[in-house]
Amino acid sequence: MITKGLTDLRILAVDVFTSDNREGFKRTTVLLLVCVFPSLLLSALLLLYLFFSLTCDLAVSSGIAALFGVLLTLGLFLSQTVRCLFTLFVISLFTKKSRSLLLTAGTSVVVLGNIQNTLENLTGLIRSMICNLRAKKESVIAPFRNYVDMLKWLADILLGVTDLGLVKLDSQLKISPKVDLENFRERLTQVELKLNQSVKYAVNLINTVSTVKEYVYPLISILVLIIFITLHVRNYCNDMKYKNNFITNKFIDFDMKQKAQGKQHVLPLTSEEKKLYPSLPSLRPTTQEGKALLKFGIPIITHLIAWVIFIAVDAVLYYFVTFITTKLSEMEPFHVPLRLSLKGIATLIGLQLSEENHQKDFSYSVTLFEKQCLPKPKLLLNNSLVPLTAILLTLLVMAPVAAKLVQIRLMVCERFYSTAAEERIKYLHAKILRKRSKRRWEKDSFTSLITKPHFWCPLLFSDEVNM
Repeated sequence: MITKGLTDLRILAVDVFTSDNREGFKRTTVLLLVCVFPSLLLSALLLLYLFFSLTCDLAVSSGIAALFGVLLTLGLFLSQTVRCLFTLFVISLFTKKSRSLLLTAGTSVVVLGNIQNTLENLTGLIRSMICNLRAKKESVIAPFRNYVDMLKWLADILLGVTDLGLVKLDSQLKISPKVDLENFRERLTQVELKLNQSVKYAVNLINTVSTVKEYVYPLISILVLIIFITLHVRNYCNDMKYKNNFITNKFIDFDMKQKAQGKQHVLPLTSEEKKLYPSLPSLRPTTQEGKALLKFGIPIITHLIAWVIFIAVDAVLYYFVTFITTKLSEMEPFHVPLRLSLKGIATLIGLQLSEENHQKDFSYSVTLFEKQCLPKPKLLLNNSLVPLTAILLTLLVMAPVAAKLVQIRLMVCERFYSTAAEERIKYLHAKILRKRSKRRWEKDSFTSLITKPHFWCPLLFSDEVNM
């Protein structure tokens, strides 16, 4: 009993929603409830989109969503055309336009995630090189200091050797290391400034493109979709030739009535006619639907290839920088041995008086890369792979629906516009009869022609023809 009541309520809801008859309190109440439910659902989705995706204020998002819900409810309740357009719009959200929106969302994920991360890793690598060059100025000065100390030590030794008590040589050795680093430091500053400007420009460009895609593209796509649906409904009601080649249940009923009244009927169709006029609805895929499915899938494949390339470049750069960082951190400093040994012998008139050995170590070590300047790359695969996987799964579910989109749209229009559907059925019925009559006439004409003697021997029976 409950099942039958729910079934009757569903049938009533569909009938009230698709027809323009709101007479009676029960039908009016059911129509109002049916209109309120999708309005609330879409208003909630709009609220979430404004608040989380566009980061609007909660009060602003709530106000816009509430106003949208009220206007949509009124439009659905008052106009059958609005209900038809709304139904086609919801269906179309799971087809080409929604495919474009999802592909754009996936591209935005890759741009904001992997491409920007790649840019940051490259920037970090260049910054580490600049940092290392800045740090190397101390490593450049340190060896000079060692050489200066070595020369001073050598000067002290030589002064001691030449002091014989009788004659004293007094000399002063003044050495000060001077390395001109101002030009080097200035060039590093210019390079770093240009790097910062380039990075800032690239980040601003990426953010601008992402903002345009996030704010403007969905609005434009929705407007284009509404215009496309409106044109589809107008062509369905006014143009009898517009996609009028499907055999629907109403067409079968009309043909059965024609047959019962003793008038010409077209069913059953021939094998050639079945190819020209497929049934609606039909689960069997047609050639046209296969082409539509292929056309639907090509942009998905091309976008997927682009996503994989950008993600792969990001991952390869991350592992490359990580490998370089690991190897540089494990590398030991270069040791430069610099030991000086001086042997002095004091003689007087050929006789050796004393012998002195002087040794000192001036060795130093140089690091190839300063550890505080090592780059620290990041990898954001989880931030992109999870949403991209969800987008691809959604697109796979949408693909079969997109292949049947033409049939679904025609079924919806037939349900909402029964008068136009009847006119289209009559036109298609008469079109099939005309084509059959034409083929039959051509066949009869050809048969009657080949049975005449002058067709085979025109020279012998030409007189008969003239008579």
